[in-house]
Amino acid sequence: MRYPEGGGLTAERRVFREGVRLQAGQRFAAGEKAAVIAKDLRVSVRSVERWRRAWREGGMEALRSAGPANSPTVTDTQFAVLEEELGKGPPAHGFDDQRWTLARVQTVIRRRLRLTLSVPTVWRLLKRHGWSWQAPARRALERDEHAVELWKKEVWPQVKASRRRPGHGSSSRTRPDSP
Repeated sequence: MRYPEGGGLTAERRVFREGVRLQAGQRFAAGEKAAVIAKDLRVSVRSVERWRRAWREGGMEALRSAGPANSPTVTDTQFAVLEEELGKGPPAHGFDDQRWTLARVQTVIRRRLRLTLSVPTVWRLLKRHGWSWQAPARRALERDEHAVELWKKEVWPQVKASRRRPGHGSSSRTRPDSP
């Protein structure tokens, strides 16, 4: 992470940086040069030029803070709604079986909360709220041990078999039959 506080700036630091930008905006209005402003405010000339461009396009309001960059995409009230929806189970949302996958949770979030989140973001959201992936505690009652053993003996060796052809290989991709 970039900052030791756990990512992002504290509210006080954000206010401080906004103040520096606003001071620069007042100096833009006075017609001062970027190099002088940068030296006085102890920032880079490049930052001052970027702020000047924003100031030209949007005035002093463009130099104000936009708030924390890492604000959660789903609020606590929205997550409570999501938990309620997940509690209804996958069939209530049109899925065939009882499995919740990240893609399915993503679909519920898009339909119910009207938010578009990536699958990794859905995983981080669920993990942040204490959800985890689940593995079955015991084997299914429907499991046919005889069929499993038969598959291991007859099918698996064919699937596992090497793809190499018998005989000498070739290092040439364009002429595989060359010696």
